[in-house]
Amino acid sequence: MAQCVQSVQELIPDSFVPCVAALCSDEAERLTRLNHLSFAELLKPFSRLTSEVHMRDPNNQLHIIKNLKIAVSNIITQPPQPGAIRKLLNDIVSGCQPAEGLVANVITAGDYDLNISDRSIKASVPWYSNWKDTLMELKESSLFTATTPWFESYRETFLQSMPASDHEFLNHYLACMLVASSSEAEPMEQFSKLSQEQHRIQHNNDYSYPKWFIPNTLKYYVLLHDVSAGDEQRAESIYEEMKQKYGTQGCYLLKINSRTSNRASDEQIPDPWSQYLQKNSIQNQESCEDGPCTITSNKNYDSNLLSLDGLDSEVKDQTSESNSIDGPDHGKSASSLTETKKANSGIIHGACLTLTDHDRIRQFIQEFTFRGLLPHIEKTIRQLNDQLISRKGLSRSLFSATKKWFSGSKVPEKSINELKNTSGLLYPPEAPELQIRKMADLCFLVQHYDLAYSCYHTAKKDFLNDQAMLYAAGALEMAAVSAFLQPGAPRPYPAHYMDTAIQTYRDICKNMVLAERCVLLSAEILKSQSKYSEAAALLIRLTSEDSDLRSALLLEQAAHCFINMKSPMVRKYAFHMILAGHRFSKAGQRKHALRCYCQAMQVYKGKGWSLAEDHINFTIGRQAYTLRQLDNAVSAFRHILINESKQSAAQQGAFLREYLYVYKNVSQLSPDGPFPQLPLPYINSSATRVFFGHDRRPADGEKQAATHVSLDQEYDSESSQQWRELEEQVVAVVNKGVIPSGFHPTQYCLNSYSDNSRFPLAVVEEPITVEVAFRNPLKVPLLLTDLSLLWKFQPKDVNGMDNEEVRELVTGEPEMIGTEVISEFLLNSEESKVARLKLFPHHIGELHVLGVVYNLGTVQGSLTMDGIGALPGCHAGKHSLSMSVRGRQDLEIQGPRLNNTKEEKMSITYGPDRRLDPIITEEMPLLEVFFIHFPTGLLCGEIQKAYVEFANVSKCPLTGLKVVSKRPEFFTFGGNTAVLTPLSPSASEHCSAYKTVVTDSTSVCTAFTSSASSVDFGIGIGSQPEVIPVPLPDAVLLPGASVQLPMWLRGPDEEGVHEINFLFYYESVKQQPKIRHRILRHTAVICTSRSLNVRATVCRSNSLEDEEGKGDNMLVFVDVENTNTSEAGVKEFHIVQVSSSSKHWKLQKSVNLSENKDAKLASREKGKFCFKAVRCNEREGYVQSSEKYTFADIIFGNEQIISSASPCADFFYRSLSSELKKPQTQLSVHTEKHSVEDAVRLIQKCSKVDLNIVILWKAYVVEDSKQLILEGQHHVILHTIGKEAFSYPQKQEQPEMELLKFFRTENTMASSRPSLEQLSNLIKTSLHYPETFNHPFHQKSLCLVPVTLLLSNCSKADVDVIVDLRHKTTSPEALEVHGSFTWLGQTQYKLQLKSQEIHSLQLKACFVHTGVYNLGTPRVFAKLSDQVTVFETSQQNSMPALIIISNV
Repeated sequence: MAQCVQSVQELIPDSFVPCVAALCSDEAERLTRLNHLSFAELLKPFSRLTSEVHMRDPNNQLHIIKNLKIAVSNIITQPPQPGAIRKLLNDIVSGCQPAEGLVANVITAGDYDLNISDRSIKASVPWYSNWKDTLMELKESSLFTATTPWFESYRETFLQSMPASDHEFLNHYLACMLVASSSEAEPMEQFSKLSQEQHRIQHNNDYSYPKWFIPNTLKYYVLLHDVSAGDEQRAESIYEEMKQKYGTQGCYLLKINSRTSNRASDEQIPDPWSQYLQKNSIQNQESCEDGPCTITSNKNYDSNLLSLDGLDSEVKDQTSESNSIDGPDHGKSASSLTETKKANSGIIHGACLTLTDHDRIRQFIQEFTFRGLLPHIEKTIRQLNDQLISRKGLSRSLFSATKKWFSGSKVPEKSINELKNTSGLLYPPEAPELQIRKMADLCFLVQHYDLAYSCYHTAKKDFLNDQAMLYAAGALEMAAVSAFLQPGAPRPYPAHYMDTAIQTYRDICKNMVLAERCVLLSAEILKSQSKYSEAAALLIRLTSEDSDLRSALLLEQAAHCFINMKSPMVRKYAFHMILAGHRFSKAGQRKHALRCYCQAMQVYKGKGWSLAEDHINFTIGRQAYTLRQLDNAVSAFRHILINESKQSAAQQGAFLREYLYVYKNVSQLSPDGPFPQLPLPYINSSATRVFFGHDRRPADGEKQAATHVSLDQEYDSESSQQWRELEEQVVAVVNKGVIPSGFHPTQYCLNSYSDNSRFPLAVVEEPITVEVAFRNPLKVPLLLTDLSLLWKFQPKDVNGMDNEEVRELVTGEPEMIGTEVISEFLLNSEESKVARLKLFPHHIGELHVLGVVYNLGTVQGSLTMDGIGALPGCHAGKHSLSMSVRGRQDLEIQGPRLNNTKEEKMSITYGPDRRLDPIITEEMPLLEVFFIHFPTGLLCGEIQKAYVEFANVSKCPLTGLKVVSKRPEFFTFGGNTAVLTPLSPSASEHCSAYKTVVTDSTSVCTAFTSSASSVDFGIGIGSQPEVIPVPLPDAVLLPGASVQLPMWLRGPDEEGVHEINFLFYYESVKQQPKIRHRILRHTAVICTSRSLNVRATVCRSNSLEDEEGKGDNMLVFVDVENTNTSEAGVKEFHIVQVSSSSKHWKLQKSVNLSENKDAKLASREKGKFCFKAVRCNEREGYVQSSEKYTFADIIFGNEQIISSASPCADFFYRSLSSELKKPQTQLSVHTEKHSVEDAVRLIQKCSKVDLNIVILWKAYVVEDSKQLILEGQHHVILHTIGKEAFSYPQKQEQPEMELLKFFRTENTMASSRPSLEQLSNLIKTSLHYPETFNHPFHQKSLCLVPVTLLLSNCSKADVDVIVDLRHKTTSPEALEVHGSFTWLGQTQYKLQLKSQEIHSLQLKACFVHTGVYNLGTPRVFAKLSDQVTVFETSQQNSMPALIIISNV
């Protein structure tokens, strides 16, 4: 149970007090009415004695009575009606509520913090600030626990309003005060009349109510004297007369009304009556109250009742303050006092009384009790005791009395049936059993609990023997209470007595009122003994359907028992609070119901019991709505909706409709107020995306708009990084190789991955799209109508200065910012969906997007409406709305976690996210790009011509248009030398993409040469080949203008799907301070299929001289394979031309043996070509700049494609661009340190050749029974003599796993010794001799053949050469090959060859037999002249030189 202000030792004596009747004359009643009080009410605040009282028991032992209180009430001759009592109790409970606004009190119970409203705790008590103390510490504090003042008020009123019954005498009248006024004509006569009236009421059979304790009731005569109006001498004389007649012990002169009521305003006199007058009379009789008035405090209070703070005041010296009054009932709460004050605010009680009058009344009560009541009670106890003993006649002791003595005075014996019907058994008033009970009750009223227990115990046995169960239950009940209250606790509390009494009252007597009294008393006793479990069981047992209010209060007290246990049972507490809340609700106590549910919610909240939470929140919402606590109701319904609900769709629909209905009522209270926050649908703020710019145009026939950026594209960090690099690249080129310090990559779409730390820049007159991610957590559809963005805008003038006003606008002011409104937005059950909302800025300034504003509703017909019809404010669109409310949700995006500095790492701080706060800047040009005839599929190397249209759709001219791509080899706009082809795409539909010239068919195998500079094609050392200027006419695109330019495309060399990114960069003609440039992105997706594979090798020709007498020529072998598998419908490939491009070499002629001039390759066929290459003219090499390339075309048809013009040369240069970017190797100065490396470098250079082959082809394709001709080109870049080169990238093979080596390799210079292959290219050797030689061996046995050995220095340095003619090999195989021939003459020659020099040696070979001989035996050694180290490596010793010697 909740802690009560009174202890049980104070509660029980205050609940059972001696009852005194008051009978007043009309004149006496009039005197008291001057104070707005009846006589009984006048005495109430002073009815507790301020000192101890003594009396003697039947054994003449002195007995002390402490804090005795008497109850004076007017005589009422009708018993109170049960309905009136119920109404009174209901009003008492509803009028007593927890005080509003007081600091709540938190109990820590296990893992729960329970917040229980409590006014008995003062906010200044020391432990209050640390509210998380453990439960045990709180329980040990005398100041603590949660109190329930409504329960205490209920209990007090319930005990006071109990009707008097025949089986007990505790609330029967012991005495009667007869009150007359001194101002009456015949006061003594009036007293006689009053006495007769009392006698008639008590002894006449017409009056069964009220009940009187004993026949000879004490009569006490009181003379009221009005001091301010009456004659004091007359009053004194009448009083003397009274004393003569009634004795000094039986009468009293009470002087009141010392001042007139009109002087009441002069002096502020305390009003101690207010708290007692809140309970109206049960029978609504004027100024009448039934039952004993209970004052439940033994502490004195300061007279100013407004200063009560709910804590027990310190005990004051009871005699120190003459004006102190008895304290109020602690069961009252502050709010009930306040309400009473309000009810009686116009009435001042005791207005004619001074503090002296207060003391006189107090003195009167003392006198009455000391001289009248207590002696009467003492005498009555003695009489009863003597009467019982005399009847017994055997022993002086009452306690050994037996049943035998009393049997004669009983009613005649009953039949067995009558005994079973125990309620029919009634004792006559003079029955000895009742005399014992009377004596017990009298002893109990004067706190003589030992004697009372003995009497109750004896009576209990008698009643049980008689099967008088009602009487027995009453005796058991009081015996248990007496046993508990005995001083020194000689025996334990007999709880089983109470249990039997409760069961008897409830089940046999069917008297729930008496059973309830038992439960209330017993539960308090058990609680005082910390037997909370038993107390809770007892309280729960009495809950029944007959009284919701009683059940609610008892369940609530049981819940408090569970929380006060040694091991708090928090969930039981919560469960019983829910039950109590339910019963409060049925009893019409809505505030208490709401409070119970709120307290239980603290336990269930956040524990994952979502259905329980939903039920509680729903009930809280309904109760709060009924109590017009609309904000609380909205909050509770909001909780049901925002938690992940496990309810069925129908239940969720009901919850939602309740919420909307309540919310609508709230919003109608303040229709012009700010939009409140709506809980649905969920908004994932971090997923909000902001897009600056127009939506992408759809494709129009052959016109395809640039993809640019759109909200439909998923974020990809890799591609985002690529775009960033491309932009940095082009910005660096524009700014002469340096990226400006203030450069930030352009961001058109902001999301949670982008850098949102800076304010984004938007351009005036360009829309801003905000994508909001909604999620409907419910299983019912939600319909949002009139959905738009909520924003705030601060306009600036052209100079950037703030305007004075800051406008927060929702829909108005469209001249500043236009707002798009989505009329209907449907979210199906549990659906996630994005809404794209647009703003149209028409003015520069600072924009802040705050959130979204919309009407929230459900779709009619999705669920039944529970009888709620369409309410005002509903409207119908595409979907019929059932009900809707308008509100907002804010977009609050948390920035990224900061983790840079030490402070940021140590704490949790977040950076700003400014994606919703764009700065609107001045106008900028806006480019749109369209691609016409842009292919989606190409063969590898295929060339197609498309057109690009550039349009300026803004009001500003644009300039500086450039395009940058990571794949510059994929496209070209043509070089500076390109002849402008027809601009119209239709005019050039059937033309070749190449520039061609018709040739004569005779010149099949010879080459046409031309030259071009790579600078003309935007390629050169130090330039960025990826950044390509777009050749706009006049370099400016005016507003509204558009231009179409040709664009050639070449399919990438690898098959598959390729994504190629283009970034178009442009600037405004007028420089803007905030936005320097703008970009437009386009991603082209090209699918390539296999076409030709080309591989080529180059080797030195053994013939030293060409037709022109120059000694430097090479052979180029080209293998072409058709790898196409006819999937693209390709019938065959024709090789139409092979071109070369190089700074130093050129193809001279084709040396194919086949005379077939048509080089056709069907599927999977291979072709081999051989070409002779010669060095370019020396004068060409020196005169022309280093960027000049010589192109040579060998054609296999009748059309020459000019390979040095666009687009052929463009794609060639672009394929070369990666090679050109590599730094050129410079010859270093010859020092001792670097001489070896330089030598190696010179030797390596001999094997280098920079010859590039371009194979141009046509493919014949059958598509839809039409034949198409496709064109294309492949490039092979030859670097090294003898090394194979490919047109397609080679896959890197994974190296095989090697064993670990646990030794250190010697640090040798890798380049200190050239390879054999490199050395073999240093000196080129050639033997000139007749292939067959006839010699008459029969004439001359020795055959001499002249042989010329040509030595050619391939390097640019002087070379020392040693020619050794001796046969060194001794192996038999070598001897066989060489045969038995020998060289005549000098066997070793030492020569020095200058740069590029050719030297011939005349040798003679001597043969003795016919046969085939290999003359390739001379071994050549070489070293660079200025080197010390000799690289002695035999040159070209593997090349056979066969001669046939035949006999003539």
